[in-house]
Amino acid sequence: MYSVKEIYYTIQGEGFYTGRSAVFLRFSGCNLWSGLEKDRSNAICQFCDTDFWGMDGDNGGRYTAEQLAEVCYSLWPTNGQTTPFIVCTGGEPLLQLDAQLIDCLHQKGFYIAIETNGTLPIPEQIDWSCVSPKANAEFAVKKGNELKIVFPQAGLNIEDFEGLDFDHYFLQPMDNQDLDQNIKLCISICTQRPKWKLSLQTHKIIGIP
Repeated sequence: MYSVKEIYYTIQGEGFYTGRSAVFLRFSGCNLWSGLEKDRSNAICQFCDTDFWGMDGDNGGRYTAEQLAEVCYSLWPTNGQTTPFIVCTGGEPLLQLDAQLIDCLHQKGFYIAIETNGTLPIPEQIDWSCVSPKANAEFAVKKGNELKIVFPQAGLNIEDFEGLDFDHYFLQPMDNQDLDQNIKLCISICTQRPKWKLSLQTHKIIGIP
């Protein structure tokens, strides 16, 4: 059984697929933070802005692989006229996402993208990988489609990642009290080091999940 925080249909707000309609499958749990505020100060990742604790979101609950694939597919428009697109996220989705569920989602026709912190190996069957490394966390993934660094992070140097084998490199401004300054910093780096592209959280700007 898979523990799911929420499943919903929306538009991808950040990274390479910004603007693309997608089913978001958010798994419960993470290996870098419990999701509870009382544990945040001692967590490896202390800036997460996502509620992934529990199973109380839209369509949250425990599912078999077949049930989960069916619920996800039911949210895709019947007149979609394109390949169904799903983003598996968390928390950390690779704590649960496995070959059985991947197969079930592929049987429904989904193109499967994943958003992961890069501490766990990515199954080869995944169609698109977006890896977002966190400072002070072991980084196990050295190649993929999309590297997206939330910036700045104390102790994380973007130059350490530039020699890895990714197709796209994104800097995404840290959404905190210094957001405006962080945006300017990311713009400056992207113009000076054009290997990097700017990723903004457009879903927050336009007010969608």
